[in-house]
Amino acid sequence: MSRPEVVEAYGVRLRPFRVEDTADVVDGLADPVSQRFMAGLPAPYTEIDARWWIDVGAPAVWTGGGAAYAIADPATDRLLGAVGLNNSAPARGEAMIGYWLRPAARGRGVASAATRALSEHAFATGTARLELLTYPENGPSQRVALAAGFRYEGTRRSAGVTRDAGRHDLLAWVRVAGDPPGPTARLLPDLPGGVLTDQVVALRPLGPDDAALMYRLHSRPEVVANQAPPVPPTREAMERRCRLAQSGWLTGEIARLLITEVASGEPVGSCGVSYTDVAAGEASVGYALLPDWRGRGYATRAVRLLADWAFGPAGIARLSAGTVPDNTASHRVLERVGFRREAVQRGRLPGLAGARLDDLTFALLPADLR
Repeated sequence: MSRPEVVEAYGVRLRPFRVEDTADVVDGLADPVSQRFMAGLPAPYTEIDARWWIDVGAPAVWTGGGAAYAIADPATDRLLGAVGLNNSAPARGEAMIGYWLRPAARGRGVASAATRALSEHAFATGTARLELLTYPENGPSQRVALAAGFRYEGTRRSAGVTRDAGRHDLLAWVRVAGDPPGPTARLLPDLPGGVLTDQVVALRPLGPDDAALMYRLHSRPEVVANQAPPVPPTREAMERRCRLAQSGWLTGEIARLLITEVASGEPVGSCGVSYTDVAAGEASVGYALLPDWRGRGYATRAVRLLADWAFGPAGIARLSAGTVPDNTASHRVLERVGFRREAVQRGRLPGLAGARLDDLTFALLPADLR
């Protein structure tokens, strides 16, 4: 890419780095968030490192066919962060895009604006495909990708390297020159106001701090017995589930929620909805409650709230729920919401020691919701 003096669009200015940016580069790259998700950075990151980047590193990116822009505030020209292109493959018209921000610039749409600006400039100068990689745990960066028009394409297994030479997965987000402008539409939108409630129970997105509670709930024998296969989860697996809950929501795979009682604020259980057939608009629901909260109608309320959101903002056309045939308590919950029994699929689910379990399926259409 030829080096333009400035690209200005969407309320940000992209320009070359300057010596005057040194302190702001340190502010952005010595920050714990940058250090966590940019494993190749020196640690600690010092003024010497920032000067090397400005004098040597950024010019080398340009020489190598990439781009290294400072993101600046158009009103003050002060550095807010950086955005750039690397790993260019001109013969294929491909490049990788990345960004970072100073702490004070985060949460204002700056990264999304800069990524859109550079993406469109790259497309206008011959690039056909841009790839953006994020850590699975880095929900804010995934939101930037979506807001900048990138689409989730899949997991690049062991594509990232940790500081101790370990490997980890990265999520791939892609935008091509023919994609429509504007943010990417999401399969699972955010909850309106961040919560669903009927003033008795409330549903909010699951998060990393919920791991201990989720492990306590999902390792209970009666909960384990009603899942397939009926094997209790490990603590590590449940921590990972909670850590990646935001990512699962943003990629459109599954929305996991915590159920709480409004009056006390106490956790009641969990529920979720995941796509089973995106093209057909079909998704599946699941739920579990802690023992002290069962028999009060809370599961019914939670599933009803979840179904109302699924049929409304999420635009899902049909919900299904699979249960083991003897889980009559769960059947009653579904029937109170309006689900109807549809079929018993014999031996569909894995059991223990090679056994197979029947799956009793319920389904709900928008007109059925009570």
